[in-house]
Amino acid sequence: MVRASGAPYPASMSARSRRARVEDVHELALGMPHVTVVHGSGGNPVYQVGKKSFVFFRNPRPDAVDPETGERYPDVIVFWVPSESDKQALIQDQGSPFFTTPHFDGHLSVLARASRIGELTLRELTEVVQDAWLSRASPTRAATWLHARRGL
Repeated sequence: MVRASGAPYPASMSARSRRARVEDVHELALGMPHVTVVHGSGGNPVYQVGKKSFVFFRNPRPDAVDPETGERYPDVIVFWVPSESDKQALIQDQGSPFFTTPHFDGHLSVLARASRIGELTLRELTEVVQDAWLSRASPTRAATWLHARRGL
């Protein structure tokens, strides 16, 4: 996977990292600064920064269904992305677990099924969650976090 900026999301990293797990989504989101967790109508966690969602676990909806059975996916996770170019890079990559639906046209986010999160490495998932947080954090919070990470 490659970002719109041309920086690689994954491939070179995947050989050196373990596969991501759903638990990692929770840990990574909670590990970002100023994060709060609210729970949606189905009790699913919604991770927010400054009252803006950046990762959330969706309830089954009619727009995300198994093409063979028509059954609603019960395990969709929404990740915000920095730009439409980033979104397109993620969903157009054949090796990526990310997808979108017409409901999310024009929305700066991508979807992934929890059951496919293991197709990412932990390093890839970390970058996706961090980018999601950065896309929703205030400019001051984002700049502070980025400054603190220089040289890591």
